[in-house]
Amino acid sequence: MRRFEGKVAIVTAAAQGIGQAVVRRIVAEGGAVVVTDLREDAALAAAADLGAQHALGVKVDVTSRTDVDAAVAAAIGRFGRLDLVVNNAGGCIVTSMPEDTSAEDWHRQLDLTLVGAARCIQAAIPHLVKTRGNVVTISSVNGIAAFGNVEYAAAKAGQIAMSQNYAARYGPLGVRFNVVAPGTVRTPNWDSQPGALETLTAMYPLGRVGEPEDIAAAVAFLGSDDAAWITGHTLPVEGGVLTGPNPIDLSPPDTLHTASQ
Repeated sequence: MRRFEGKVAIVTAAAQGIGQAVVRRIVAEGGAVVVTDLREDAALAAAADLGAQHALGVKVDVTSRTDVDAAVAAAIGRFGRLDLVVNNAGGCIVTSMPEDTSAEDWHRQLDLTLVGAARCIQAAIPHLVKTRGNVVTISSVNGIAAFGNVEYAAAKAGQIAMSQNYAARYGPLGVRFNVVAPGTVRTPNWDSQPGALETLTAMYPLGRVGEPEDIAAAVAFLGSDDAAWITGHTLPVEGGVLTGPNPIDLSPPDTLHTASQ
C-alpha cells in the first residue's frame, strides 16, 4: 500500500517504541515524516535510519510552544506541506497515590500529555486546513476505563474529549481528528520492570501484550484516506482487555494519606 504517497506527517516522541513504528509505517507507505523527540540525537538517528529523502529529525519538547512551532515550520520548509500530525508524546510521570498528588504534579502530567497534544494541534491547524489533513492522537485504555494511574488516566481521557470537540469544530473545513487507545504495548519504557509484561499478559484475552507495530497499523488506517469518513472517534487497540472484568485491585486503601499529612 502507498496510502501516504506525497503526504507529510509530524510524529512526536518518534525515536523509539510506538512513535518509531509509526514513522516507519508512514515511510513504508510512501510518506515523508518529521521525526521529533525530546532527545535531539535520538531524533536525528531515527530520521537517518529512514533516509534523508523521507525523514527529518527535530528536537521537540511538547511543553514548549516554541519547539512545536519550530517543528511545524521545519516540516513546511523541508517538504512544503503538512497532512498528518500524530500526537504520541506523553507518559505517566506521577507515581504517588492519587490522594497525595500535589497540584504541581497534576500540572506536570497534564502539561505533558494533554496540553502538549493541544499545542501540536494549534500549531498545525492552519496547514492541515490547507491540505484537508488530520490528527491522530495516541491516548490509552486508561482514558476509557479504570486501570489506575489517576492523573495519567485523566490526561488521556482529556485527549479523547479534546479530539471529539476539535472534530466537530474543524469537520466543516475537512480536517479530521481521531484517537487510538492502546492497551499495554511492549516498548522500552518497560525495560526497567523485568517480568512486568509477562504478568500483564494474563489480562489480555488474545494472550499477549501489544507490539508497537499493532498501534502503527491503526494509526496508518486512521491517518489515511481509508478513514476519510471517520472523525471524532476512539479506536481501542487493546487485545480485548476492555471486554472483561478488570483484574487490577483499585479498592481504596484502609487508610487514606493526604498531601497535608
